[in-house]
Amino acid sequence: MSLAGRRKSSLAGAGAGAGADAFGAKHAVTSLRKGGRLPVYVASVFFVLCVIVMYGEDIRSLTRVPALTVPATTGGGGGVVGVGGGRQVVVPRRDISASEKPAAVLHHSDQEKPKHAVTTTTTTTTTEPEPVAVVEKPPQDKVDTTKSQKKTSSKKKAKKPRRQRAAKKTVVPPALGVPETCDLSKGRWVFDNTSYPLYREEECQFLTSQVTCMKNGRRDDTYQKWRWQPKDCSMPRFDAKLFMERLRGKRFMFVGDSLNRNQWESMVCLVQSAVSPGKKYVSWEGQRVVFHAWEFNATVEFYWAPFLVESNSDDPKIHSIQHRIIKADTIGAHAENWRGVDYLVFNTYIWWMNTVDMKVMRPGGKSWAEHDEVVRIEAYRKVLTTWASWVNDNIDPARTSVFFMSMSPLHISPQVWGNPDGIRCAKETMPLLDWHGPLWLGMDWDMFHQAKNVSRRASPRVPITFVDITTMSERRKDGHTSVHTIRQGKVLGPEEQADPGTYADCIHWCLPGVPDIWNLVLYTRILSRPALQLE
Repeated sequence: MSLAGRRKSSLAGAGAGAGADAFGAKHAVTSLRKGGRLPVYVASVFFVLCVIVMYGEDIRSLTRVPALTVPATTGGGGGVVGVGGGRQVVVPRRDISASEKPAAVLHHSDQEKPKHAVTTTTTTTTTEPEPVAVVEKPPQDKVDTTKSQKKTSSKKKAKKPRRQRAAKKTVVPPALGVPETCDLSKGRWVFDNTSYPLYREEECQFLTSQVTCMKNGRRDDTYQKWRWQPKDCSMPRFDAKLFMERLRGKRFMFVGDSLNRNQWESMVCLVQSAVSPGKKYVSWEGQRVVFHAWEFNATVEFYWAPFLVESNSDDPKIHSIQHRIIKADTIGAHAENWRGVDYLVFNTYIWWMNTVDMKVMRPGGKSWAEHDEVVRIEAYRKVLTTWASWVNDNIDPARTSVFFMSMSPLHISPQVWGNPDGIRCAKETMPLLDWHGPLWLGMDWDMFHQAKNVSRRASPRVPITFVDITTMSERRKDGHTSVHTIRQGKVLGPEEQADPGTYADCIHWCLPGVPDIWNLVLYTRILSRPALQLE
């Protein structure tokens, strides 16, 4: 029906009285204007009332039209509802049951409901939850309280995994009773053909060719069968299962040069027997190499940082650099990788020994070329101070135990131990058993004492245990890899082995061997102390 037709029917249906009233009102307004007896605004009010009476039905019909055009994604309650593409529709605050919706509207909802309406705009939400959608963060805006209980409980379930419970802290009592007052560095080597070696070379799949001396052609195996006996107490035999239980849920990391890597390989072989087959592996991650023990949720790691601070020799694979330069006061890039570790074992020494003076980059220098020559002991002191300051400022002593390993000696001067016809450490098969007093093997004892003093005094908030392995290792001229190792990635052949003056490695150690005893010292100290276990 047209608007004009509606107007006629409305007037006709109202009767003669209604028509007369409307006409009388118009006439009265005209008369008043002519007479000027009432203000003009009164006449305006009468005019508006006339319009409402004449067109009331049309106005009421128009107000009902928008309610039929609301998209099917409209929720039961009022508010802002998303319809996809970031658009929004304001819904009248009127509950609409499913039975009231036309069938065509319900079908439209099923076919065109946006799958990612929650993540498209943070101010909107759909009527029903999308079970396939993964939302990393719950919306922060206030949602409509009239949503269904199913929607609310679904969101609560989604939030539960993100809730962080405070870790339960339990103090684990010591498993061993070796007192701290016992000096484990003083003692003697005892031949033990019964309980040593602690593992066999062929049984540890994680050993590298650098240290597998028997596999590389060494004929004698007596170097594997020496036990260290401290003077005033005894060290227990290494119990791999007991140690891994202490490491459960923890990280154990060696940080330093290739001798700490040598010790890392030893530790991996000591503990790996406690881990079930198929639940252990080694991975390379940048400057870290990591042994993973799945069933213990633990790792034993090595991090390459030969000077502890940053240097031009920090590439773990390409570091044979003749002119080594350090940043004596810069440690942050390395140290970020040490955060959150439960046991940290540091060392730095052998990479300092190729020159009398060290090249140190100037403060604010832009390239390695901007450096100065500094006396070695002064540069060493500065580096250790930088390291100890970082430990003191960043380590939580309630969680993390810190150790510093002393210097591993070189055996390149056989005349010192009474073998003037010897060539470096080649063909040495026995330790020095009856030697009394120090051995002058070229060790820089000033650096030894500097490391000991800094470890004990430079970090007052965080205890650092200085582990003296130097004295016991000095007697083990027989334990080095010598010519039974690799050079530039290849195992030395018969021709190289016949030239020990050129090829004998008297720095690193065969495994099983001396580094196992170093780790036994760590094992004894760690298990003789209480520990904090987070659950």
